[in-house]
Amino acid sequence: MTDVRIQSSRSPLGLLQRVGDAVVIGGTLYASQALAGQYTSNSTLLVAVVAVLVYLFVCEASNVVRTRVSATASSDLVQVLMCWTLTLLVIAMLAFFSRLGLNFARSSVFGWIILGGSGLGLTRMLFRIAAEFLVKNGIAGRKCAIAGVNSLGLQLRDNAEANLSCGLQITGFFDDRQADRWNVDLPEEQYHGKLEQLVIRAKRGEIDTVFVTLPMRAEARIKWLLDQLADTTASAYIVPDFFVFELLHSRWDLVGDLPAVSVFESPLYGVDSWIKRVFDVGVASAGLLLISPVMLLVAAMVKLTSAGPIFFRQKRYGLDGKEIWVWKFRSMTTCDNGPSVAQATKNDARITPLGAVLRKTSLDELPQLFNVLEGTMSLVGPRPHASAHNEHYRKLIHGYMLRHKVKPGITGLAQVEGFRGETETLDKMQKRVDYDHRYIQQWSLFLDIKILLRTFLVVFKQENAY
Repeated sequence: MTDVRIQSSRSPLGLLQRVGDAVVIGGTLYASQALAGQYTSNSTLLVAVVAVLVYLFVCEASNVVRTRVSATASSDLVQVLMCWTLTLLVIAMLAFFSRLGLNFARSSVFGWIILGGSGLGLTRMLFRIAAEFLVKNGIAGRKCAIAGVNSLGLQLRDNAEANLSCGLQITGFFDDRQADRWNVDLPEEQYHGKLEQLVIRAKRGEIDTVFVTLPMRAEARIKWLLDQLADTTASAYIVPDFFVFELLHSRWDLVGDLPAVSVFESPLYGVDSWIKRVFDVGVASAGLLLISPVMLLVAAMVKLTSAGPIFFRQKRYGLDGKEIWVWKFRSMTTCDNGPSVAQATKNDARITPLGAVLRKTSLDELPQLFNVLEGTMSLVGPRPHASAHNEHYRKLIHGYMLRHKVKPGITGLAQVEGFRGETETLDKMQKRVDYDHRYIQQWSLFLDIKILLRTFLVVFKQENAY
């Protein structure tokens, strides 16, 4: 389920945070030029203005200026640094196609990258500490009430208290039921009365925000409460208990004027899809340039050591379950691609001596970088299975086809968690699919980068790759 985000970007502290970011970006640019012994010019001001606008746009698109109720300090810092990295990539592209920043010394550019990132991260942490202090001492923050004493309400309270920088100050719980019907343990001092008392306090202006955590079956009580709150200025949120469903990256949408919540959906929506695509193309292009000599050497060795083609291509399921051609260096004496495809096993007679090395080191997967450039695959995502295997496992594993809500990847979360290679039991395939679902639920660009780095560390350690 998508995290609740607080509109801190519209608060005075959020506005001050934006101004602080702008000052840091511009200030560190001028400082880096001064340290490099360069004189500032009009182009310095132009680069600073463009960088500020790009950074603020990226932050807004990524909801970084809005605080997630479950956000930790480390995740906040990572998001800020990712936004700064994307900003630098945009500036680099603009510089490539124009004369923007052409007269900047390399030392000043490098200094700006380091100083800017450090300054933005430090500023974010300072604002977080300031927000936590103000909320903890009752100086700032939204005074919130929770309608409904249940596990969902307690979880919301715990999330808000664990992250005070989100600006939520939980004043208490309200519920019409007697305490013996709550089924949860709530300290007596946190129970502030029945729903009528909640409405009275909201009308007095003592409560800014109401979170309704009543169960969906209590439709009449929810409707009554919302009708009463309509005569107040309090903001109202319904927190539905969707934990009874198996959600795959859920989010709210509007269909005309009707709200709808997705149960099964892709995380790559809008700007996020473009961010992932730009990252894929950039890294795949750079990778091909760097490893092209290795690929040529592998191609020559495949041709010289066994009869058959250099490449092996196989139909596999891609995005939305549509078939794609996936390329690999040939590592077997056969090229199975029919309705029945046997998985490679340990000491498989079909695997050539060179193929064993290629499969162990994953060098046979390198041609899939062309799949990434083509747009049929991503660097990171659920590994594509042969079409025959998909049709087999979709009948045995609940939710199996949901792994195709994103593009398949050269590597994935399941692979770095130990589920690479043969899945000789149904339980192993189930766990691989579970990790694929977790990847889709938790997707972020930072997660992709983390998986790529972990791939290099685990590729030579796993014993079930053959």
